[in-house]
Amino acid sequence: MVTCGTMIARALCISALTAVSLPAAPSQQFAGAFEAPAELAVLPHRERPAIVNRMLRTRLDTLLPGLMRAAGIDLWIVANREYAEDPVYLTLVPEPVFAARRTTLLVFHDRGVDPATGEDRGVERLTVSRYALGEFYAAAWPEGGSDEAQWARLAEVVRERAPRRIGVNTSQHWAFGDGLSSGLRVRLEAALGPELRARVVSAEALCVRWLETRTPEELALYPQLCLIARRVIAEGFSNRVITPGVTTTDDVAWYLRQRFEDLGLDIWFMPYCNVQRQGLVLDGPIQGKSGVIIERGDLLHTDVGIHYLRLCTDTQEMAYVLRLDEEDVPAGLQAAVALGNRWQDLLTAEFRLGRTGNEVLANTRAAAERAGIECLVYTHPLGFMGHAAGPTIGMWDNQGPTPVRGDWPLHAATCYAIEGQITTAIPEWQGQRVQIKLEQDSVFDGQKVVYLGGRQTRLHVVR
Repeated sequence: MVTCGTMIARALCISALTAVSLPAAPSQQFAGAFEAPAELAVLPHRERPAIVNRMLRTRLDTLLPGLMRAAGIDLWIVANREYAEDPVYLTLVPEPVFAARRTTLLVFHDRGVDPATGEDRGVERLTVSRYALGEFYAAAWPEGGSDEAQWARLAEVVRERAPRRIGVNTSQHWAFGDGLSSGLRVRLEAALGPELRARVVSAEALCVRWLETRTPEELALYPQLCLIARRVIAEGFSNRVITPGVTTTDDVAWYLRQRFEDLGLDIWFMPYCNVQRQGLVLDGPIQGKSGVIIERGDLLHTDVGIHYLRLCTDTQEMAYVLRLDEEDVPAGLQAAVALGNRWQDLLTAEFRLGRTGNEVLANTRAAAERAGIECLVYTHPLGFMGHAAGPTIGMWDNQGPTPVRGDWPLHAATCYAIEGQITTAIPEWQGQRVQIKLEQDSVFDGQKVVYLGGRQTRLHVVR
């Protein structure tokens, strides 16, 4: 039997070298993790739908049936109105769909296994909507009509299939599973009537599993996204962008944003850049000052996140600006980065199938305490969203258990931004404490964590 871990391993073999390490720059001794190329391979918009839709078809055909059965849901209704779409809606419809049209109703019916032949009949996909969704969904309301006729037709579709459990997207704890608006819920319950309404259950678990699970096709693609993000950071943390004593942290942040824009890539938050500086002592759990001119001797930090081919990245890296009398990064800062990598290793070593996010957090913090590492852990799932569905593994302002979301277990084929920081004293800075803030994207294949685009092991260097 081919296991999930084996499938992921096959998908990752395409980029096995870059997933483990990145080559050092041949022409710049201190270029950081690698030298940024002049051009990056980003598809034009016209070529993206074919790839997205191929991956979507695989998800709908091969992933959704098992997830619906695991959640105990026979029929799933995803109801949307234009400008108020369910969070899962755009992960279920083909490109180039940008929004719901009027009221768009998606219906997924698990037809189960044929008892006579043992054949898996899969999930029937319907749309009870005025506008078609191509070959991905069969139109169950082709004649159209009034709003009342649309809801009446939805009720007919449900009754014809006689489901035992009808999943709808309502949840007290998961935003991803709470996309059914109060107004649409009233319409839905009225249309279903008392008998069918009694079969309605929350589909929150199905929503989370659908959003967090990655297919081999997606995992084969993901390293490219992570490398693009890292290479743009390498550009931003270079003399191509930074002139010490002139360039500000805001200049770097806006360069990163414009660079992604020029590449035709969306960002899901505004990039930022900040400094830690000898003699500049800051309070708070996360240190760094923005809105200042970058000076020699500064320790720089940035955080960027892009959205490409429906997948998100989230990356934090750091750089050092050499003083005029320096030829290399101070040994204390180099050791601090190595300590940050050691913290990452302690965290990823705690990933186990079925272990909850809260358990991973507690075990990591205990291991770090034994190793004498002062750290904060705030690692999160990654996927269709940047702060995605799945187990919360600490928060920067809460290093204890996170109810419900932290109690979600780890599953195979799920991605994470390995995010957090260590704090340590730097001898060359007269013992001043600095924070090494790292974030790199990874996949948990059910047995181990693999970095999708490598990870930072030495500081980028600005001369």
